[in-house]
Amino acid sequence: MSLRTALNRLLGRPAAPSHPSAPSSGSKDATVAHLQEFVRTRVGVEAYVEPPNAQTPTTVLLVATTGEWTRRRVPDERTGFEVARSLGVPVYNVRFTGYPQRMRDWNTAQRAKHHRH
Repeated sequence: MSLRTALNRLLGRPAAPSHPSAPSSGSKDATVAHLQEFVRTRVGVEAYVEPPNAQTPTTVLLVATTGEWTRRRVPDERTGFEVARSLGVPVYNVRFTGYPQRMRDWNTAQRAKHHRH
């Protein structure tokens, strides 16, 4: 799947927009831009698709080699996998893999860092 197709799906646009000049949703564009920037500026990024639960919708979690991470909502799991693949990063279902240890270590280090200040 192409990046354009996956991003159109994420943004809820038809594959061939009938109104190419129509403004796009700023928040969805911002989400896409954020994910692309995270991948572009970090090393070894992997994606984890998180299924919806009672408190949160479906999300894509990106985790860098350092453990730094970011999370964004997506419409559904299929779209989450498509978006991650379009970003060119490995993608996993967190239901089966769990969260990477490096992410937990990074969170612990960040809490300690903020607690000292």
